[in-house]
Amino acid sequence: MRFEDGITCTWMRGGTSKGAYFLKEDLPSDPAERDRLLLSIMGSPDPRQIDGIGGADPLTSKVAVVSRSERDGVDVDYLFLQVFVDRPVVTDAQNCGNILAGVGYFAIERGLVAARPDVTPVAIFMENTGQIAVARISTPGGRVSYRGDARIDGVPGAAAAVPIEFKDTAGSSCGALLPTGNVVDTIDGVEVTMIDNGMPCVVMRAADMGISGTEAPEALEADARLRDRLESIRLQCGPLMNLGDVAEKSVPKMTMVSPPRHGGAISTRTFIPHRCHKTIGVLGAASVATACLLDGSPANALADAGAGRERSLAIEHPTGEMTVVVTLDETGAVDRTAILRTARKLMDGVVYPRAE
Repeated sequence: MRFEDGITCTWMRGGTSKGAYFLKEDLPSDPAERDRLLLSIMGSPDPRQIDGIGGADPLTSKVAVVSRSERDGVDVDYLFLQVFVDRPVVTDAQNCGNILAGVGYFAIERGLVAARPDVTPVAIFMENTGQIAVARISTPGGRVSYRGDARIDGVPGAAAAVPIEFKDTAGSSCGALLPTGNVVDTIDGVEVTMIDNGMPCVVMRAADMGISGTEAPEALEADARLRDRLESIRLQCGPLMNLGDVAEKSVPKMTMVSPPRHGGAISTRTFIPHRCHKTIGVLGAASVATACLLDGSPANALADAGAGRERSLAIEHPTGEMTVVVTLDETGAVDRTAILRTARKLMDGVVYPRAE
């Protein structure tokens, strides 16, 4: 296969991220060769990604690899790859619920799933974590439609709603919802909750990190002392969360929480891991929402977590909020989570790697 002749690619916004969507069969089968190709396509490593299609931000330097699934009850398999901007690193150590929002559209448009009248449910196996999500795609008249009136914070305008339900996400990367077995651990004198309900996160009080939790992302990124403290905690939490040495990994995410300010459940500022997120990731929001429901956790003490078996928790972030619908079982444990996203196809064509 002559990759220098170009590779079919769809560039799509999924939720509050953007990324390149590929059919698995169009990429090299060897992971190392695949990753070298993706670094070239994205233009990494370079802070501007000037020689590639990446957007010079972790949120716009993402890849979805999609294939028809042979698993019972599953339509497609989805592998998420985070391409680092300024380092020659491609990692599958995490999932991405935002890029996931575009997978159903991509699968239908590429003929992997047959469209139904009105709405087409697409069952997606998330290879990074071994879990299943079901996305409901708008297909009026049996054709995909991106038009709609759903709005999500962090994205201008409106688009068709993409409801996504996650199943069995607890411990998907770390082996357990609470990988240390504790609701609270203390690292460098800071109380933290190490949690994985779809995304490995370390949740701590913003006040314990010397901030209010209302700062702009740019101000937090400019705080070298804060970044150093967060990285020290993150590197210690990695092995405790069964993630090993995380120095070159994009997990765990580091979320600092404070009381809600706009009527939500809690306010957040998240490092992913070295840049402050302008919003919050889908699965990160699910993990934080779950932390809000754990008695004794730093998040629980600050959160307005509501009541009842089904709760809608609005997770506030720098540009708005993301609502997570949490359903509890009869014991009060989180049974499943669901979230609303949107997606839009931006470009469909051929991308060319850098000539070697």
